Amino acid sequence: MTAAAGGAVNTAATAADRDASRVPVRRLTVLYDAGCGLCAFLRDWLVRQPQLVPLELLPAASAEARRRFPGLDHGATLDEITVIGDAGQVYQGTAAWIVTLWALREHRGLAHRLSTPTGALLARGAVLAAAKWRGAQWGGRTYRRADGWVYDPGSGWRYHPPGCAGGACPTGP
Repeated sequence: MTAAAGGAVNTAATAADRDASRVPVRRLTVLYDAGCGLCAFLRDWLVRQPQLVPLELLPAASAEARRRFPGLDHGATLDEITVIGDAGQVYQGTAAWIVTLWALREHRGLAHRLSTPTGALLARGAVLAAAKWRGAQWGGRTYRRADGWVYDPGSGWRYHPPGCAGGACPTGP
């Protein structure tokens, strides 16, 4: 599987530095928005699929995700699916969906078809349709998570740390 489908991002080093084109992928970590019903449904579906490459599903922007992947833009991982390979490969958006399908026994052929230029257009359309549905589930209103992340359909995700109303801070003094 290559990053040619678009959306692959390198964080710590460039692909040339790691020779990522020849590094085998033995495990993938899928970051997903645990507060999204569609994302949770897809997480549950992925867990039930026979896997050729093991998938670990981890809530995006969680303490564990921040600890393990400090170089990622964790706000962006809530906007679009992000997948990290065991050798440091980072895939986002369409490429992340394609590499996730590539890891599944029954969907590897589909992943290869979607990794072509024409297939990538189809995959991007599916990703955009899912994003539109996901945005519509809040009725066009602002969606607020308890951890401080706020989604506004007009401006996307923003982080507003919890306040210290009345001098009492939820994270300590």
